[in-house]
Amino acid sequence: MIVGIGIDIVELERIRKIIARQEKTFLERIFTKREEGNIPQGEARKIEFVAGRYAAKEALAKALGTGIGKQFSFQDAEIIPEESGKPIVLMNDSLLENITGQKQCICHLSISHGEQYAIAQVILEKREDLSAYRG
Repeated sequence: MIVGIGIDIVELERIRKIIARQEKTFLERIFTKREEGNIPQGEARKIEFVAGRYAAKEALAKALGTGIGKQFSFQDAEIIPEESGKPIVLMNDSLLENITGQKQCICHLSISHGEQYAIAQVILEKREDLSAYRG
């Protein structure tokens, strides 16, 4: 059963300008230390990466139905790569339950980049058996 769906699109130029003005402050507000360790070198790739992850967290907040604010902050979820490179969302189960009312949810995430934009979509799905999703 689908619990929530969220989508967000971000202009790469907007993120480039923010990083040029206040990189450290912006990255610390959006990312956990572990996530910051995954940011690639090189300006173009860094901008794409940051924009995609920013869009993903905004999409997650929309799927949760809270937006970014009191119930859910950027620091409440981590987007990290699996060994294959596929981005996955890690979030505290009790926080997820408090927001959605569901004890077990799978978070499906897709991120894409173009020349001017990054886009992310999140689908929260209630699952009775999570064994297929947890190693």
